[in-house]
Amino acid sequence: MAAQEEKKLQALPQNLVLEDRGRLSVTGVSDVDSFDERTVTVFTQQGELSIRGADLHVNTLNVETGELTVDGRIDALIYAQDQPKSGGFFGRVFR
Repeated sequence: MAAQEEKKLQALPQNLVLEDRGRLSVTGVSDVDSFDERTVTVFTQQGELSIRGADLHVNTLNVETGELTVDGRIDALIYAQDQPKSGGFFGRVFR
């Protein structure tokens, strides 16, 4: 059953809709990592997304449909970069 839900979530495109820097709607959300008044961090189909600003409030969160709505002053939307694996200590030594 979980595999069907995961396939359904992966089939949905990810959309970000920012209205007047005060309301953000995100689709394709699979999980919320953390949130407070300054930062909301979520996992999406496109990677980890950090929403930064002030007075942020998570109004709607539905991980079954992948929808998230955040209100407040939104200053930045940042996707985390995937860090290439360096092979650990020996990988760095023997380059």
